Amino acid sequence: MKKRVAILATHGFEESELKSPKEYLEQQGWEALIISPEAGSIKAWADKNWGKEYPVDQTVAEADSSTFDALVLPGGVLNPDKLRTNEEALDFIRDFFDQQKPVAAICHGPQLLINAGVVGGRRMTSVPAIRVDLVNAGAEWADEEVVVDAGLVTSRTPKDLPAFNKRMVEEIMEGVHAG
Repeated sequence: MKKRVAILATHGFEESELKSPKEYLEQQGWEALIISPEAGSIKAWADKNWGKEYPVDQTVAEADSSTFDALVLPGGVLNPDKLRTNEEALDFIRDFFDQQKPVAAICHGPQLLINAGVVGGRRMTSVPAIRVDLVNAGAEWADEEVVVDAGLVTSRTPKDLPAFNKRMVEEIMEGVHAG
């Protein structure tokens, strides 16, 4: 069955953390759409410099979470820092949790989940730089390549992308998760 997955990002996302999951999802025969507060295109961060531009498929204002099967949150330092103060983006994220749909976040991506108020009581991982933030927000943090908690998939860094992609697809295949 064909799935439809939203990838929420803005300027400064870590290129590999958007590109690799998007390609992996598309290899499953699924649709992976880039959702952003900005229309047009957004610029990646790659190898300590600006990378390629990626076309935005829908703005957050246009996107309807009920039309997606899952959400992916790439990291990078700039991307989540900009998105975590955007109420439309945070509402979009909360909608996936309200509908109990799978959410996958890597590296600094879990920062968005802190501001969305959805990490309390969750077992998670992330880049070590935001470990204390997650713990202070009520998460149980683990230093593992991938952690899955009731449909929430988290990973640490780009080196974890193979495990992240695999578990993300498994959770999407399972569909809606209770709790």
